[in-house]
Amino acid sequence: MADEGAEEAERETVEILEQLCRQPSVSVEGRALQETADLVEALLAESGFETRQLRAEAGAPSVWGELRGRSDWTLLLYNHYDVQPADPIELWDSPPFEPTIRDGRLYARGAADNKAQIALRLATIRRLAGDLPVTIRWIIEGEEEMASPNFDALVASHVDLLRADACLWEGDSLLMDGTPELTLGVKGALAVRLDVELLSGDAHSGAAAVVPNSAWRLVELLATLRDPSGRVLLDGYYDSVLEPTPAQRRAVSEGSASVEDELRTAYGVAKFLDGAQGETLRERLSFAPTANIAGIHAGYSGPGIKTITPAQASAWLDFRLVPDQHPDAMLGLLRTHLDRRGFADVRITVVAKAEPAVTPLDDPFAARAIAVAERLAGRPASIVPIAAGTLPVVASLARHVGVPGLAAPDNAVYYGSAAHAPNENIRLADIAPAIRYLVALLDELGS
Repeated sequence: MADEGAEEAERETVEILEQLCRQPSVSVEGRALQETADLVEALLAESGFETRQLRAEAGAPSVWGELRGRSDWTLLLYNHYDVQPADPIELWDSPPFEPTIRDGRLYARGAADNKAQIALRLATIRRLAGDLPVTIRWIIEGEEEMASPNFDALVASHVDLLRADACLWEGDSLLMDGTPELTLGVKGALAVRLDVELLSGDAHSGAAAVVPNSAWRLVELLATLRDPSGRVLLDGYYDSVLEPTPAQRRAVSEGSASVEDELRTAYGVAKFLDGAQGETLRERLSFAPTANIAGIHAGYSGPGIKTITPAQASAWLDFRLVPDQHPDAMLGLLRTHLDRRGFADVRITVVAKAEPAVTPLDDPFAARAIAVAERLAGRPASIVPIAAGTLPVVASLARHVGVPGLAAPDNAVYYGSAAHAPNENIRLADIAPAIRYLVALLDELGS
């Protein structure tokens, strides 16, 4: 792509992104999902794609597209058009669904996660129209932010439409020090809600000497799940963990150290859990399963004080799982753990499940994607064998389609993008290097 075409692709990326971000496509609230799917399909169709909207028996529509290139070699792209809720609204400096550019950044809910990459990939493909090196198939779903509950069934029903030689997942970017990052695997997840109910209604706190308190019981329960170092205390939790290969450990050892600085900068971390730093920190991000409290609700939290003993208390937890931990097996361990420790009355509600999935480091597609990144950057890439987060679709694509995949630096995000938080944003300057990478990778795959 000539410089003029690249500049046009940058401009078009912003234009498309603004259209997408005006749609309040919050999947957990069921907002604007059909409207956004219609917009995405129209954008693909205008660009020459054959398109369809695909559905499982339930859930939001996914948009499928295919655009033939010079080669029959086929690359599958995965993205999602749904976003997280914008709450708390009062912490946004501009309305979350009114894209706003200031100080070289575009602010909007979904800008970083994941609409910028849809816009960037589409603008790049449009600039290559008539000279696309490979055939592109694209699946853009609308339920990723609620753990893709219907995606596995959708993939199983449409395997032929999704067959490809390789897949680019939702993408990586450049690290703080300019190093390109590529991710070859994702952790699984088990997300649950725990509910404690000890009274028929809130009691006056004067009775606290004799009346049970649901909040205290929940706190006592939570304290049994993890020790201060971060080690999960469910009996048998680590029994099925597959040890990292020497190649995976080497990749982490040789990876960029800037992730530590990025975490400090993005979240104001004074000290990491258990004093982790350097290679140990990076290994734990990739290879350590976790137990995380995502939220707690009990009693009164308004102004002043309301002297009650809460009747109910709830906690939302997520467990990040590594190969070969299966979410259903971990759920069984959690139930057994609670029962053995006197918490048999506590209700467990499963909110989301996802299996871990990993592309081998020696996969040929991975080698080509890494080589392109290193050639453009003029330095070794940082390879993440297993991401700290979860992308439920990866296991579905691997299981049903058998397509190798990875996340590559064709995304305009950075450590301060504030995905899932108020003032989510991308830096406009990050669009150009992501476009350059995508064009170079497509050329490489077409060769």
